[in-house]
Amino acid sequence: MPLPLPGRPRLGQAPLLALLLLLLVGLARPISFQLPGKARKCLREEIHRDTLVTGEYEIGAPPGSSTGPSANLKITDSAGHILYAKEDATKGKFAFTTEDYDMFEACFESKLPVGTGRMPDQLVTLDMKHGVEAKNYEEIAKVEKLKPLEVELRRLEDLSESIVNDFAYMKKREEEMRDTNESTNTRVLYFSIFSMCCLIGLATWQVFYLRRFFKAKKLIE
Repeated sequence: MPLPLPGRPRLGQAPLLALLLLLLVGLARPISFQLPGKARKCLREEIHRDTLVTGEYEIGAPPGSSTGPSANLKITDSAGHILYAKEDATKGKFAFTTEDYDMFEACFESKLPVGTGRMPDQLVTLDMKHGVEAKNYEEIAKVEKLKPLEVELRRLEDLSESIVNDFAYMKKREEEMRDTNESTNTRVLYFSIFSMCCLIGLATWQVFYLRRFFKAKKLIE
């Protein structure tokens, strides 16, 4: 079945795209974890280029703690470029647009105030979205004065375009992997032929060398 082209979805594709949209929305849930004192925890995710990324975070101390939350947040790419940084972070939002396909890392580092002893675990909640999930369609509807049905069609259109882009990217990666495998197989073949030639040459040299040696010792004629 041919892939749908970017643009408005066909009538027959609307139920399928709506189901995929609901699945994506259902999977986009916040992540919560405990951050021990003087600890550092990072979350990594691969994101495509030219993709909007938004997120909300909240850091709170456990009930009954005498100290408030104290942690640093830093978001970087694989090259170490800082996309967002916040010291003494407690609660906030961030947003950025990726320039290239890369691995992005969000790190929370607990801080221990002087003279407080051991800090209890802090509860960190991170809700990170990208692509279709990160777009605020309510604001788009207000700006462009869209009707509810038009908003849903816009959402489905963006989702279908995202799916097509994902398929195109996977096809590109598959072609790159195939080219790499073919190149590796060719190199292995040439190396094997070279190794066999070296072994045959070495064996021939040994035969002639031993023959001359035995003749010199008059062991053979």
